[in-house]
Amino acid sequence: MNMPSFDRTSFDRTSLDRAGSDRVSSDRVSPDRDKPVGGAPSLDEIFRRSVARKPAELALADQLDKVRVTGSEPRRLTFAEADDAVSALAAHFISAGLPEGSIVALQLPNTVEAVLTTLALWRAGLVAAWLPLLWRHAELTDALNRIGARALVTTARIDGVSHADLMMQAAAEVFSIRHVCGFGDQLPEGMASLDDVLARPSDDPLRFPPTDIKRAALITFDVTAEGTRVIPRSEAQTIAGGLAVVLDADIRQGARILSTLTPSSFAGLCTGLVAWLISGGTLALHHPFDADAMWRQIADEGCDVLVAPAPLLLRIGERDFRAVQTSLRSVIGLWRTPEQAAGSASWFGPAALTDLYAFGEIGLLALRRGADGDPAPIHQVPRSQAGGAPTAMASEAVLTRAGTLGLKGPMVPLAAYAPPRRSEETLSTLLAETADYVDTGYAARLDRKTQAICITSPPSGIVAVGGYRFLARDLNEWAQRLAQGAMLTALPDRMSGHRLAGRASENSRARAALAELGLNPLMVEAFRDRTAAG
Repeated sequence: MNMPSFDRTSFDRTSLDRAGSDRVSSDRVSPDRDKPVGGAPSLDEIFRRSVARKPAELALADQLDKVRVTGSEPRRLTFAEADDAVSALAAHFISAGLPEGSIVALQLPNTVEAVLTTLALWRAGLVAAWLPLLWRHAELTDALNRIGARALVTTARIDGVSHADLMMQAAAEVFSIRHVCGFGDQLPEGMASLDDVLARPSDDPLRFPPTDIKRAALITFDVTAEGTRVIPRSEAQTIAGGLAVVLDADIRQGARILSTLTPSSFAGLCTGLVAWLISGGTLALHHPFDADAMWRQIADEGCDVLVAPAPLLLRIGERDFRAVQTSLRSVIGLWRTPEQAAGSASWFGPAALTDLYAFGEIGLLALRRGADGDPAPIHQVPRSQAGGAPTAMASEAVLTRAGTLGLKGPMVPLAAYAPPRRSEETLSTLLAETADYVDTGYAARLDRKTQAICITSPPSGIVAVGGYRFLARDLNEWAQRLAQGAMLTALPDRMSGHRLAGRASENSRARAALAELGLNPLMVEAFRDRTAAG
């Protein structure tokens, strides 16, 4: 059976394993928590600075109806409590024998556990590889084998689906995996409970050695014309993405941020976890999506920043924002389909709206709307030179000779999108810069009057359904595996970019067959029965 294709660049897993394989020793215990670290601060050091400043203040908060999502009670942690939890999880990963630089795959909902686990991996010197929640067996096994993951972290159930079972089944086909663990109750046999780790933290404190922010810290997955591509990022690139969001959206120090974006993408991580680390305030997490629960959460936590998909925010509308009389002063709307932003409705809500454009996993552009309520223009020159607001300049837009939009800057992983080399690649070489910009594939033109870049259409051959992207040719290939005459296609959708629709002689059998093949629910539910809708 053909699996979803990956790009041709490969990791040398042996060299990855050797990186720090003999360094898990007693020098990682016996603490010096307050010792300053030279050079630019790492992600973990940024967090520890907030812990030192305000240990008793609220750091992380789950939504009140978390039981509906995972079956677990919501957590509310101060900075000191979050720091203890991160150290306990980091000690667990170290004691499991994971060498520094090992890749740990995560498939978690937008909850406090996701933040704690990511921070713990960084503290332990490991790489966090985030897997989309809708990925099932076919995508999971390919991705895990591709990155040479050493461990898995998930939770028992997410929205009624047993993700613990899914990950255990995938792990059985991945030779490199040596440790599987999860949150929640009734975990499969052989999966270590991280709730037990948090309930009984180790008494042995951790040492915090200086961290090279150029080391690999994060892996996400993108879809390009060549197939699914592994995108590693250094700590510096990850920090640059969060800094761009904080500066362009004018997130103040100590802000209370509510994020509704799952952390399985670079955009979700930058607008939630990394923006929170940089601003040093409170991060409230909302697993999408319950509007009533969101408004209650904003009121209960006194949130002043809301992060959500832009089409959803514009559908809610400024009237609803004024009616609930929220404390919000800033709203960040994520566009996973940037070409749709130019035709969006004007915004005159009580909170300022920042349009955040995500170009797959390549990078982000954040632009705050002005008094006219319309999206701000995208300029080729730095906005500081064009009279715009201060910016981190973590990414800049360029118009390529091919008539497409290119991105460059500190957050953009240039080498990850470079053409494959002939020699064997390692994770560290993929983090080395090799080009000036990355072509996003989005068709664009230059407005002669304003000299702004206008995005006109998405990359050809790629289907975007919310936060998930597919190759259009893959849809036809999977439909052909069902039966003669079966069809699977993508239809335009204003909210999510596309929606999938399927047709077969028996839709119920088609759904069962696709589920058996290990495909994600977007493809399976494309064959749902619509006859009752009339």
